[in-house]
Amino acid sequence: MSDARDPPSPAGPALVKIYGRLGNAAAWAIRDFLHRSDVPFEWVALPSDDSARSEAQVDHLHDARLPICLFPDGTRMECPTIRQITEKLGWFRNPSRGEYDLAIYGAGPAGLSAAVYAGADGLSTVLVERLAVGGQAGSSSKIENYLGFPQGISGMELAERAREQARKFGVEILLAREGVRAELRPGRGVGVLEDGTRIVARAVICATGIAYRRLSLPNEKQLMGSGLYYGAGASEAPLARGQHVFIVGGGNSAGQAAMHFAPHASRVSMVIRDASLKGTLSRYLIDRITASPNIEVLARTEVSALHGNTGLREITLRDLATGAERRVPAQWLFVCIGGEPQTHWAESIGMVRDEAGYIVTGPDLLRRGQHPPRWPLDRDPYFLETSIPGVFAAGDVRHNAVRRCASAVGEGAMAVAFVHRFLDAG
Repeated sequence: MSDARDPPSPAGPALVKIYGRLGNAAAWAIRDFLHRSDVPFEWVALPSDDSARSEAQVDHLHDARLPICLFPDGTRMECPTIRQITEKLGWFRNPSRGEYDLAIYGAGPAGLSAAVYAGADGLSTVLVERLAVGGQAGSSSKIENYLGFPQGISGMELAERAREQARKFGVEILLAREGVRAELRPGRGVGVLEDGTRIVARAVICATGIAYRRLSLPNEKQLMGSGLYYGAGASEAPLARGQHVFIVGGGNSAGQAAMHFAPHASRVSMVIRDASLKGTLSRYLIDRITASPNIEVLARTEVSALHGNTGLREITLRDLATGAERRVPAQWLFVCIGGEPQTHWAESIGMVRDEAGYIVTGPDLLRRGQHPPRWPLDRDPYFLETSIPGVFAAGDVRHNAVRRCASAVGEGAMAVAFVHRFLDAG
């Protein structure tokens, strides 16, 4: 524990040098993680077998040892996992306590906000995140409608500032740790991580957010990270210079991605099912997209097929008005089409969810004034409290949540207020 370090400032030389083949899924996952974690890195694309041999000292471009990561101390890691990189950077931690006042799962805006307020209030708090801080917001290239930032702020920078605040108030942050099982009862929640580590806490906040919805097309899994990406792809924009980028979705995350790629790509095509962006996108983004000469909106259109073996090469676009299909070259496809809640763990413990899987909280749990099944207390559930007393939900994972960054931050802070009520009454 004593040698663990905080993530570094983005200023300064690269801390990681990555050798790999463009279109390699493992290389993309590393770039995405380092970018979202604010770690300076240098990407060295290997265009040929000769370059693979001379620069990365491997046999050929498809060598199983790629990608290679080099660190300033001379360490060479061959095809490393995100956890191995986290360990090398000194960020991988084990819990220091046998029990906490509060455990928070998910380090998006809601989870980070809850961590800051809980730590500031003196609660012993642990924040568990399966990948990098920031959640979906952390992958956003620029958030311009968040209070107090008139020039906008990247999701990565906002998340990094929140992480620094949480650490300042003594919050333990466990990265690259995914919860796989929960044992929750009033006053004692146990989260079991994938490596068997158990996190015990008197109260729990679930802020696990949502994952981008999949296209559900053949070849999708095979092409993930090899031309097909989920999210705004902030780390990839410089690599798409002079190329045609396709973005599926018409919400703010898709609009922000289009604006982020526009200065680099030759053309950006937004593929949307609606007739226009008016019903799904903020006005300021619509104005900017309309004014951008290399952004086009393909309305009433969907991606109906993906083509390619080792990487995406083409996509089929279907006109929803006529049913006509056309096949077009495509090596960059980013999907931002809403999400599905990360609540697979909740079903096994009987937590009440809605039909879409979102966690039901507070007044929404009451039916004709009656408490939810197996609710053990005389009082009604607090606002943001789940069907298990002392377990709260905040942010996008919650039923009927307002899916905005500012709303998630507010719910994280509010959840901590109810945690205090629960602990004080216990």
